[in-house]
Amino acid sequence: MAATSRPAATPDARSSQELAAALRGAAARAAEIAGRGLALVFAHLPGPGTPPPLPPLRAAAGFDAPATALAAANALGPAVCEAIEAGSERILPAPAALGPGAVGGAWIAPLDFEGRVHGALLVGSRAPLAPEARQQLQLLARSIAIRLDHAQLALRVADLEAQLASRAKEEDRSDEILKLSEALFAQDIELLRNNEKLGKIEKLKNDFIEKMSRELRTPLNAIIEAVISVLANENEHLSDGSKAALRQALNDGTSFLRTLQNILDLWRIKQGELPVELHEVNFREVVEEAIFSVQDALEGKDVEIHREYREPLPKVRTDLAKVNQILFLLLDNAVKFTPRGRIDITAGVEDGYLHCEVRDTGIGICPDDQQFIFDEFYQVDDLASTKYRGSGLGLALVRDLLILLEGEIELASEVGQGTQVRFRIPVELVSRS
Repeated sequence: MAATSRPAATPDARSSQELAAALRGAAARAAEIAGRGLALVFAHLPGPGTPPPLPPLRAAAGFDAPATALAAANALGPAVCEAIEAGSERILPAPAALGPGAVGGAWIAPLDFEGRVHGALLVGSRAPLAPEARQQLQLLARSIAIRLDHAQLALRVADLEAQLASRAKEEDRSDEILKLSEALFAQDIELLRNNEKLGKIEKLKNDFIEKMSRELRTPLNAIIEAVISVLANENEHLSDGSKAALRQALNDGTSFLRTLQNILDLWRIKQGELPVELHEVNFREVVEEAIFSVQDALEGKDVEIHREYREPLPKVRTDLAKVNQILFLLLDNAVKFTPRGRIDITAGVEDGYLHCEVRDTGIGICPDDQQFIFDEFYQVDDLASTKYRGSGLGLALVRDLLILLEGEIELASEVGQGTQVRFRIPVELVSRS
C-alpha cells in the first residue's frame, strides 16, 4: 500500500496561548528591569515553513499603544536582523524610533539556545543600562530562548509520534523521539536553573533595599534627634548663624529620611508587602496636616495655600497613612515648583469616592514630559534634581499608592501657567457629621 504524506504537526491552542502569555510576561519583566523602559520581543513561533529573516513582533511593553510598538519594531527591524545574523548583542545610541523612552539607548540580544536562534529581545531605557540590569536581561533572554526552543522541540516530538503511530516499523524514528524527549527534559532543568538565578538576583535586591534602609535610617534618626535637642536646649546660647545652619541640617536630614522611606515604600509595593489598613479618616485633618508639613518649604516664598471643601465632607473609611502620604507628596511637589502665586486644595466625597485636586500656579510641565512624570527617578530636565532638590520618586510613589488603593489620578499642566493634579479613591462612608 502506498504511503500517504501527513501534514506537519502544529501547536495546540493551549500551548500557543501559554507561550504567548510567557512572551508578554517576559516583555513586561524586561521593561521593568530597564527602569520602566521599553521592550520588544521578536520571535519565530513553532510551526512548519521557513521563517523570515526578521522574526515577527510577538510582545511589547512600555508603549502607549500597540501601533506605536509596531512602528518601532518595523523601524528597528534591520538592526534586529543584524544582531541575529552576528549572533551577538548590540547597543544602539538613543534610537529615534523609540522616542524619549530610550534616550539612554537600546540593547538587542539574540534569543539563542545551543546555536538555534529563535528571535531577539530589544530593550530601550532612559539611562544607560547598569551592569546588574544587563546581567538580568541576559538571563531573561536566555530563559525566553529556552522556552521557544522547548516549544519547537515539543512540536517536533509530537510530529514524530504521529508519524510513528501511522507506520508499522520505524525504529530509527523511535530513537529520534527518545533523543528529543531527553533534550526536552534537559531544557526543563536548564530553565529551572535559569529562573533560580533570576530569583537569587531578586532576593539580593530585596536584601539590599532592606539593609540599606535600616543601616542608613538608624544613624540618620540619631543625627536628627541630636539637632532637635541642641535647638531646643541650647537655643539661647547659639548665634543666629549657628541656628540657621542647624535648621538647614535638620531640613536636609528630614528630606533625606523621607526619600529613604519613599524608596522603601516603592519597593514594598512592588513586592506586595505594603498592606492596606482601613481607618476612620477625617479628610479635613489630612489636609491641615499636609499644609503644616510643608511650612518649612514655604518659608521665604510668596505662596498662599487655599483649601475648599465641597460640603458635606463626611468621615470616610480608607487607609489613613497612605492618604496622608499621597496628599503630602502632591502638596510638597506643588510647593517645590511654585516660586510665587497660590496653591488650591479642593476636596469632596461623591458616589462612594473621595475626590481631591491640588492646583498650583507654578512653572508647569511641558507636554513631552507629562507622559513620564509618574515614572521613578524621572526629572523634567537635567538641572531639576539640583535646582529643585528632588529625587524623582514622589509622583511615582503617589501613582503606586493610588493603584494599591484602587484609585485613579490625572494630571493637566501648561508651561508657565501651573499644574493641576486630581485623584480619587473608593471609600466607605462613616458618617455625615
